[in-house]
Amino acid sequence: MSGDGDNGGAAAEATARAAGEPDVTAATTGAGAPTGASGTGGTPAERARRRADAAKADRAKTDEAKAGRAKTDEAKAGRAKTDEAKAGRAEADPADPNVAERAAGADQGADATAPAFPDAAAGPATRLQKLFEGHRLTPTQRRIAHCMVRRAADAPFLSSVELAELAGVSQPSVTRFAVALGFDGYPALRRHLREVAPAEPSGGNGTANEYQQAVQAEIDNLRHLAAALADPSPVVRAGQLFAASRPLLVLGLRAATAQAAGFVYFARKVHPDVRLLDEGGTLLADRIDAAVRAGAGTLLCFALPRHPREVVEALEYARAVGLTVVTVADSAFAPVAHHTDLLLPAPVGTGLAFDTVCAPMLLGRVLLEAMCDALPDAQSRLEEFDAKAAARGLFVE
Repeated sequence: MSGDGDNGGAAAEATARAAGEPDVTAATTGAGAPTGASGTGGTPAERARRRADAAKADRAKTDEAKAGRAKTDEAKAGRAKTDEAKAGRAEADPADPNVAERAAGADQGADATAPAFPDAAAGPATRLQKLFEGHRLTPTQRRIAHCMVRRAADAPFLSSVELAELAGVSQPSVTRFAVALGFDGYPALRRHLREVAPAEPSGGNGTANEYQQAVQAEIDNLRHLAAALADPSPVVRAGQLFAASRPLLVLGLRAATAQAAGFVYFARKVHPDVRLLDEGGTLLADRIDAAVRAGAGTLLCFALPRHPREVVEALEYARAVGLTVVTVADSAFAPVAHHTDLLLPAPVGTGLAFDTVCAPMLLGRVLLEAMCDALPDAQSRLEEFDAKAAARGLFVE
């Protein structure tokens, strides 16, 4: 675990941020996220010890892997020389069928080992995210993009008028959005979406009921999150910011209150000062001011739809007073994105009457893990809590 920073590091982070756009961890079509090293069962302190032991073993394996890669490079160099020799022999005697056959076999073997990651393996939301990445979008255009990501399965079949109504914008705004993405107009964008992201039945056999479809959608969302976590650096950076901020502010209003409260409950077991902001109103800015005076450098926000105006205003104010804002949101195009320094998307399910939020909850636990890694005394605090809990008989198991 890295050393515990001071508030100067967090302030420098706030000064260095770009005024316009936040850092965004967008889901990609890659392999799954790295799995945790800790075992299952036992107290948090025991799991943390197992995780530390596993980390040592992983480092040893990494050293072995590096040595193996060096040998592999040598072997590749040897094969390259062999191929040159084969080419020389084939050139010397092109009529020899054995030489040509062996050369063809060598080429076939090389192709068979090449990994392939076709775009078709990604979910519709992932493909839309990749389509929107790299484009400078206006707030209205980000709103349209956000709507399309949330309705990724339906997006290829929506008319411009339907999309405008769903996003709460004008129909010409949808046309301008398509042009901003490099298409001649919205019909061209829709044709592209139908070609690269055809509709996929949720149940596989078409017999799944609405509850099964909702569960399957959440499984897809978790796969989406796993792909995004293939690059752990944004989560590691967030964990370091949380560890250095004393106090650490955690904001969550309305639908996001449960996510923020759950994070705070566990964070207080390892972090000396975590403050929950779960009520809006005129006192919210006062509580942010008080935390800044006490030395706070970072605010973590859980932002879920429907996005309260108060959350957007609170993030804008937090950045104005010098806080670094890290946000867990349902997409990279959520309304809070413009007021965030580090945005970590975690998609939500929309198949039931109320949104399902397995991915944001899991991402919150991942951030807790990253914070523990950045707190040098996290292990001792967990052990202290376990000892007190046992002495008081807090738990029955």
